[in-house]
Amino acid sequence: MADGGNWRADSVASTSKGQKAPPMSSMMELLERCDDSQLLDLSNHYRQRLEEAIEETVENVVFVLAYERYFSEQEYKQVIKRTERGSRAAGSRLLLILVTEKAPRVRKLIWKCFMKMHHLLPKLEELLKAMGEEGFDLIESFKASKASSELPAHLKDLQQKHKETLKARTETLSVNTILMKEKVKDFQLLDRYAELAIISTVRDRTLVEHELLARGRDHEKWREEHLDGEFDKIRTDQLFQNISASKSKSGSSSALAGVPGIGKTTMVQKIVHDWATEKIYQHFQFVFSFKFRDLNTINCRVTLRELILDQYPHFGNMLGEVWKNPEGLLFILDGLDEFKGGIDFADSRRDTEPQHMCSDPEFRCKVSDIVYSLIQHKLLPGCSVLVTTRPTALHLLEKAEISVWAEILGFVGEERKEYFTRYFEDQTVAAAVFKHVKENEILYTMSYNPSYCWILGLTLGPFFTQTHQDPQRVPKTITQLYCYFIYNILKNHGREIESPREVLLKLGQMAFTGVAEKNIVFTDEDLIKYNLQPSQFLSGFLMELLDREDSTRSVVYSFPHLTIQEFVAALAQFLTVDRGDIKTLLIEAHGMKDGRFEVFLRFVVGLSSPWSAWILEEFLGKFPHQTICRVIDWVKAEVKRRAGNTERYGGKRSFLNMLHYLFESQNPALAQQTLGSVETLSFSGVGLTPIDCAVLSHAIRLCDTIKRLNLMSCHIQCEGLQQLGPALHKCQCLGLGYNDLGDSGVKLVSAALRNPDCKIQTLWLYSVGLTDSGVEDLVSALSTNPSLTELWLMQNSLTDRSVPALSRLILALPRLEQIKLGGNKFSPTGKKELRSLQEPRPGLTVFV
Repeated sequence: MADGGNWRADSVASTSKGQKAPPMSSMMELLERCDDSQLLDLSNHYRQRLEEAIEETVENVVFVLAYERYFSEQEYKQVIKRTERGSRAAGSRLLLILVTEKAPRVRKLIWKCFMKMHHLLPKLEELLKAMGEEGFDLIESFKASKASSELPAHLKDLQQKHKETLKARTETLSVNTILMKEKVKDFQLLDRYAELAIISTVRDRTLVEHELLARGRDHEKWREEHLDGEFDKIRTDQLFQNISASKSKSGSSSALAGVPGIGKTTMVQKIVHDWATEKIYQHFQFVFSFKFRDLNTINCRVTLRELILDQYPHFGNMLGEVWKNPEGLLFILDGLDEFKGGIDFADSRRDTEPQHMCSDPEFRCKVSDIVYSLIQHKLLPGCSVLVTTRPTALHLLEKAEISVWAEILGFVGEERKEYFTRYFEDQTVAAAVFKHVKENEILYTMSYNPSYCWILGLTLGPFFTQTHQDPQRVPKTITQLYCYFIYNILKNHGREIESPREVLLKLGQMAFTGVAEKNIVFTDEDLIKYNLQPSQFLSGFLMELLDREDSTRSVVYSFPHLTIQEFVAALAQFLTVDRGDIKTLLIEAHGMKDGRFEVFLRFVVGLSSPWSAWILEEFLGKFPHQTICRVIDWVKAEVKRRAGNTERYGGKRSFLNMLHYLFESQNPALAQQTLGSVETLSFSGVGLTPIDCAVLSHAIRLCDTIKRLNLMSCHIQCEGLQQLGPALHKCQCLGLGYNDLGDSGVKLVSAALRNPDCKIQTLWLYSVGLTDSGVEDLVSALSTNPSLTELWLMQNSLTDRSVPALSRLILALPRLEQIKLGGNKFSPTGKKELRSLQEPRPGLTVFV
């Protein structure tokens, strides 16, 4: 093993020589008094915090454990390799998995080793102190919990059978793949599962915005404000912790929200697997998991007993015994947003009218009444319930008895990279794909979501294999990405059916109806309605485009992701000979206020461009010229109409959407025609994401007429400014006030000012967080731009230290007419010196 540097030397010295660490007597006493089982319980309880405590220096920690011979050299290399290939978090997780696999005596020695390292790891020291203070109480609570959940022998056998059944059902994860020979490849869940960020709150229970835009509009903002700030992530095993005694007597219900594809169902699978393998929730004797899409198929009154036996027949006639301890039961209900039964938790009649009451698992009731009664603790009071849903359906639970609200935010930081590392067997391909995604803001925006990562991996992978490297063709827009996604399916399966164009048209018509009606789950009846015979699913072609899910009662179908449904719906508009009514459809769709058609419209406009759709012509033939022309005519008319209506927030937002459509088209001529008469782009007060900034930059670079760019109070930070950078120099008037740019952001503006073709004459940088440290670079850049006539730097943090630089600037710019410096931190002397610069310059005004 390589030398670990001073840190490791200090750690080894302190552990091997037995030097006394700062007082940790409570923790030492706890370790001495714990038996093996209790120490394992404590380790599992504090596992996530321990992972985070050693994450920053996991290489050093594993070095010490290997030096002390608690880890073998092979285990040491495993952790280092996982850290280098994935992330420190992944390395930390593996390290603790290896610790739990050790013999009890070694586990205790490793904990003592952690104690001797605490002075080198602040988070570890904090954790060990907390364990010392809380540990004895926790052990007592573990004892009480185990005593109350102790099962008689015959139920222990049933529990073991149930755990074995659930483990078998959840230990593999099926993944659709095009790069490998198998259409569906099964992976071990633990090898494939990537951790997701969960926060213990829900952002907006009435969210209606399209999920593809969710990260761009508010996901990243929340991540920065909370995950990187004072708000910590929570673990899945915390969804039923910290419940007050009064709540615990009647059980607790938790709601877990997340946008489509974020990993709710996979997380449910992991929770069930972790319970079955005795990693979490061991205070629950039995766990029952149901999907609402399965419950939708039940149209008659039914008992809870029948629901359970339908999926878990091994319970036989033992359920009566199981009901006797409801506190030991956990029910998981996955996908409330897909439930068609309808539940009104604000309807008090459910608690009084006999036909709605369901207080006994043997009572025959509607499925909706059973669900209501479980969540509200009317049925099996004392049991716990976990409900998953999209944020758009959370309003259904507002009046429910929910103890814990949580939301899955998806991948943060290096978790994105870790996904691609796990997705590709060839790490060279994994690195190349992630590099392309990270360098393309449009695609990187998508990669917080596991489903989008799957689409990105599936589509981009072939471009970076040894046999097919063509960087010029790599998709850059979401339309191009999905075109290649469909192309790969057609290439692999298109010859299995006579007319892929006809099948895609029918499928697209069904998909469009689903988008219009906000429906993502389809039945055999839906397929037959659109002349798609269910038997066609013997064809790999349709199996790639629709996921088929069999249950004991029926079969349902859904697209792998909502955006694939929207893309197929858009594609269908170009597969008929002549869509004479396409403009009417576009006008109506664009007029919908809830945003349900927003991404559909982006795809329609994107497909009107030969630069995006050409790849599909091999299998689908050419798209009708009349349809393309009508779409382009609609875009032209809408851009011109929206460009003249940007005084209010709604008008600005609509116009920004049109710029997104132009970006998807990748049609420079269309952009120049539609924006040719636009001289001012004003989005002041509209929050702009980095992806919005990339779209704006694209529009400005294509058009020479835009003279004024007003981006005041747009919440732009460095990431967004980097996207705008290549276009800023083209504007004569540039307003960036009231954005948190800081010195680093202003430096990006300076780069635009240094461009030889810079046209900026008026620059507004008031209240942008500029300090004395950033002024020198700004002054240096401005001094190379003799055309500047107006400069606003009010309400920053400038002091007298900036006076010499500002004085040089004023003297170096002969055309400067106005410089505003009010609201800074100049002394009276500094202000006087700055004002004195007006005297030799009659045309200059210095406001300070």
